[in-house]
Amino acid sequence: MKTIGLLGGTTWESTLDYYRIINQEMLKKAGNRNTAKIVMYSVNFHEVEVLVNSKKYDEVGALMNKAAMAIEKAGADCLLICANTMHMIADLIMAGVNIPLIHIVDETIKEIKRKGFCKLGLLATRQTMEMDFYKEPCRKNGVEIVIPETEDRDLIQATIFNELFNGVVRDESRERMISIMKSLEKKGAQGVILGCTEIPLLIKQEHTDIPVFDSTYIHSCAAVDFALNY
Repeated sequence: MKTIGLLGGTTWESTLDYYRIINQEMLKKAGNRNTAKIVMYSVNFHEVEVLVNSKKYDEVGALMNKAAMAIEKAGADCLLICANTMHMIADLIMAGVNIPLIHIVDETIKEIKRKGFCKLGLLATRQTMEMDFYKEPCRKNGVEIVIPETEDRDLIQATIFNELFNGVVRDESRERMISIMKSLEKKGAQGVILGCTEIPLLIKQEHTDIPVFDSTYIHSCAAVDFALNY
């Protein structure tokens, strides 16, 4: 079994989900009480958030790169960045790191294509919804991305930053998020990507008939497959 490296802390709530899902999936696939071999570095989210808000992405990259280097040095065989938005600076984070990055966007696209979908809504942080680092790889793989209207993007951003980042899960916020998902469905979306690792804390498949692609779960399963040489 190979060792999985987790670069977490952005936020700790979703990093906890990674640890749980990876070990649950490892048990399903390997059996016999097997648990995953994991090296984790959890950054201080406040430090990252301050730099991101100031758009000091080079400094964010340097901070996260130091953590990635430490994970490799500790013996990890691969690296997962446990946040969608941080993948916008994946190249900076992986500079000089020699273990492979299991990229959350790449793995999500694989799952979308496996299920034969070609048009998906995207719920995520404002950066992830509006920038191209998620949408462009999807487009290149024949997957059209539909994002919510401006007012809805503002609501999603507020829910993520003011509630989910603080571990607050509200039924009212879930209802609003599902309403946004329905509006994306009306635009032709065949399903919705939960493209922020905190959103699955609020929305799960059991809450809606609209197919959801949980990026945290997909990413975690890819790590287990890597560890088991699948």
